[in-house]
Amino acid sequence: MLDDFFTRAIIAGVGVALVAGPLGCFIVWRRLAYFGDTLSHAALLGVAFALLFDVNLTLAVFVVAASVSLALLMLQRRATLSSDSLLGLLAHSALALGLVVLAFMTWVRVDLMSFLFGDILAVSVMDIAIIYAGGGIILGVLVMIWHPLFAATVNPELAEAEGMNPDRINVIFMLLMATVIAISIKIVGVLLITAMLIIPAATARRFAQGPEQMAVLAAVFGVLAVLGGLGGSLHWDTPSGPSIVVAATVLFLFSLTPLVRVFIKSGARSKA
Repeated sequence: MLDDFFTRAIIAGVGVALVAGPLGCFIVWRRLAYFGDTLSHAALLGVAFALLFDVNLTLAVFVVAASVSLALLMLQRRATLSSDSLLGLLAHSALALGLVVLAFMTWVRVDLMSFLFGDILAVSVMDIAIIYAGGGIILGVLVMIWHPLFAATVNPELAEAEGMNPDRINVIFMLLMATVIAISIKIVGVLLITAMLIIPAATARRFAQGPEQMAVLAAVFGVLAVLGGLGGSLHWDTPSGPSIVVAATVLFLFSLTPLVRVFIKSGARSKA
């Protein structure tokens, strides 16, 4: 079954969607879309280091993304700039540095488009193993820290008063973000990873009656986006990564239609 490149693409895409959906809910709740962009832009620097030092791509992207996350935490404590300014500084600096490093590597032929927009049709069995192993770890850790992470998201001061450690939970959350970006880069690329984290979660928010339900629905909408995007890519011969994001956007726009709005209201009344 895995000899078919399209089957491998579906399996890999579904794996990423199942992980990105629940994690994306916290990005939506915390309004951290720009933080997701920062880590995804930093991923290109990880790609450059992977090629320069001939190391595993996923590992290099994770190390760079995690380093940028920790650098943000340190700068927030010492610098006088606002968080969004620091995110902009780190995002564009990492992206520019990655492009410069790639430009100096004249002995390596780099398909920059595949890194920017993904090449899910080229995933290997090893890539799938990394996605599901890493995804399983991410979901396992997320389940373990769900309550303190959600409490720190709603009210950090109250969570600290209840004996939790919001700073430590935030560090773990940032490392989870770095991991999901590292395992997703081949699927939708550097520029579209954040879209796969945010759009399914934003769509799920229209239907969910609670945080856990929203996490499950975000994964479901992510899977539907992968299936629809890959199907459209195969039918119309369009780029696979952008097609997945377009499918996710279509699902979000559909959730805004009057018919869906009536369905949501009727569901809420029936539960009341």
